[in-house]
Amino acid sequence: MKLRGAVIVFLCLGLTSCLAATGSQVNAEPAVSEGKITVFNPMGTPPPIQAKQMAPRLDTLEGKTIYFVNTGYIGTDRLMDVMSDWFKANYPKTNVVIKRSSGGMTGVDKALWEEIGEKGDAAIIGLGH
Repeated sequence: MKLRGAVIVFLCLGLTSCLAATGSQVNAEPAVSEGKITVFNPMGTPPPIQAKQMAPRLDTLEGKTIYFVNTGYIGTDRLMDVMSDWFKANYPKTNVVIKRSSGGMTGVDKALWEEIGEKGDAAIIGLGH
């Protein structure tokens, strides 16, 4: 036990003497002076956000066509199935269409957007978080 204490004291004294020795060299001038460098911010500057008007709310869902779009995010397929089952049970006169987007998790492909615009009244899109 005495040996352990002596070793700890010895190590602490050695550490403090090293710190004292390096502390005296803090004010030393650098041997070589480099020129000015330019550093760029990798974050960039995003464009300003332009707010858009939200789509008007549907007065009823009866007789409407609702698209459920799965973009491929993990678990979205199950969520869309459960939501469409709920709509079929609670709004039997509502036409529910389930689609999978070939645009991947980045969004909905153009052809599907056009189909929704032509045939659909509303869309629920599973984009993930």
